[in-house]
Amino acid sequence: MADIKIEVLEMLSQNSRIKPEEIATMLGRKTSEIENIISELEEDNTIVKYNTIVNWDKVDNERVSALIEVRVTPQRDMGFDSIAKKLYHFPEVTSVYLMSGAYDLCVMVKGKSMKDVAYFVAQKLSVIEEVQSTATHFVLKTYKTEGIVLDDKKKDGRGVIRL
Repeated sequence: MADIKIEVLEMLSQNSRIKPEEIATMLGRKTSEIENIISELEEDNTIVKYNTIVNWDKVDNERVSALIEVRVTPQRDMGFDSIAKKLYHFPEVTSVYLMSGAYDLCVMVKGKSMKDVAYFVAQKLSVIEEVQSTATHFVLKTYKTEGIVLDDKKKDGRGVIRL
């Protein structure tokens, strides 16, 4: 991939609201060139979605997130892909990753309560034939996500003046 495309992607990943005009100015390019690059990246599905990061701890909205370790039996000629496909179609599932190490798949899930997540694991996930075992870890607090530190209280650098 051309360096200019990578630079555009890096800028957009840092700030999805940055305008093509701003990117063009920063890179010393024409706005039309940047607009064409962005369109091309959207069309070939390199740019999949523009995202907003929300610190849900600041919103009075009960949500529960969990990371579920899943051990599976891979299917012949399909490996882990067909199992991952089954999993990512569930509306509760936000992400699925193939992992190295002690378990095969890492499944990120959101629910309204711990009970909802437990129900998902018991009634939908663990009953899949290829699933050997699961281990559920509930997220208690998010400190950093997508490279962004949440709730980082900036300290006032001014000192106290005593008279």
